Amino acid sequence: MDKLRIVGGTTLSGRVSISGAKNASLPIMAASILSDNPLTLKNLPHVADILSMANLLATLGVKLTMEGCGEGENAQGKVITFDASSLNSVVAPYDLVRKMRASILVLGPLLARTGYAKVSLPGGCAIGARPVDLHLKAMEKLGAEIEIDKGYVSAKAPNGLVGADINFPIVTVGGTENALMAAVLAEGRTRLINAACEPEIEDLANCLNTMGAKIEGVGTSELIIDGVESLSSATHRIIPDRIETGTYLIAGAITRGSIILENTCLEHLSFFVDKLREIGVIIKEKEDKVYVSANKKELRCVDITTAPYPGFPTDLQAQTMSLLCTVTGKSSIRENIFENRFMHVPELIRMGAKISLDNHTASIEGGKLHGAEVMATDLRASVSLVLAALSADKEETLINRIYHLDRGYERIESKIRTLGAKIDRLKGS
Repeated sequence: MDKLRIVGGTTLSGRVSISGAKNASLPIMAASILSDNPLTLKNLPHVADILSMANLLATLGVKLTMEGCGEGENAQGKVITFDASSLNSVVAPYDLVRKMRASILVLGPLLARTGYAKVSLPGGCAIGARPVDLHLKAMEKLGAEIEIDKGYVSAKAPNGLVGADINFPIVTVGGTENALMAAVLAEGRTRLINAACEPEIEDLANCLNTMGAKIEGVGTSELIIDGVESLSSATHRIIPDRIETGTYLIAGAITRGSIILENTCLEHLSFFVDKLREIGVIIKEKEDKVYVSANKKELRCVDITTAPYPGFPTDLQAQTMSLLCTVTGKSSIRENIFENRFMHVPELIRMGAKISLDNHTASIEGGKLHGAEVMATDLRASVSLVLAALSADKEETLINRIYHLDRGYERIESKIRTLGAKIDRLKGS
């Protein structure tokens, strides 16, 4: 397997372009199944999860045509047209689905479009139990019959789906997305109550409305969907990746550098940005550019609790922990979303971090981080180790199992190298 070698201690500076949001792209790609008319998506990021979803859609009979591909430092992502007019399969096989949890998002569109779906139970990052039972209960509410056999979800609604009130007992991003996509072709009205309201769901709803869906309450925790008979052709631009944006904000702060982030905005990161400012990070926004800088003497410890949007994002918890490991004083992070999302802690401790765990809370005593050989366990843990390595003054860090990074961060080595970091990929055998 490939490794990253990083020699830390460089104060980062320069410009970096933020890619389209992976977590918005994946459900919107799956939404192409809903229509027999083409859907063109702009600003798709160059990451492995996008390729995995593209391969899965192709297996189902969706035709993909590359319309453009940004190049250079300010690349604006891929432009791909998805044509599901010749959909010829309703089976999402294990070999493809096991690589990425978001593959379960083809369930709702397949069921709504064809009345049938057979989808392998998904894989993805090992960050705790993320059951699909809420997805399945939502499909049953819409009139589908569900069976689980030999690792596959088999769903059928030969007479079509029927609108219903779906009250999620807990906030579920994927469950909301699956139910939303299924409901747009269901007969009658559907209400999604206690729906997740992440920006990625808002982007999905906006794309579906552009395709001819009738969705009200976009951006809120209650979505009202009046089913339509069919969807039309559309063109949609994916929103900037808020998690990549947050990661590069921390990259500037942890190296006590000064970075300009282009093609992004802070609208979807208000709570996170407020916390960084509380730490002492200087963040300013002008049009589609964000300026971040940090002075070592000004940074302060803080207490953080992760929460569903618009609270502090769990997907930025690991990265923020790396930063707090370099801030004098005692900080704490309580993880309320995923029970196993502290797997990066032992690796940070290998780098000299002083962290203690008590159930869902990490207590951090800031100081200095040192180079070491470490192992990535999931996507966000991987990048937290990259950030930690950047701060290790003139010391080398080797990060193993970096395939997780390729799933969610576009050209991360070249982007960070452009900012002055000493980073190389070592090819595995």
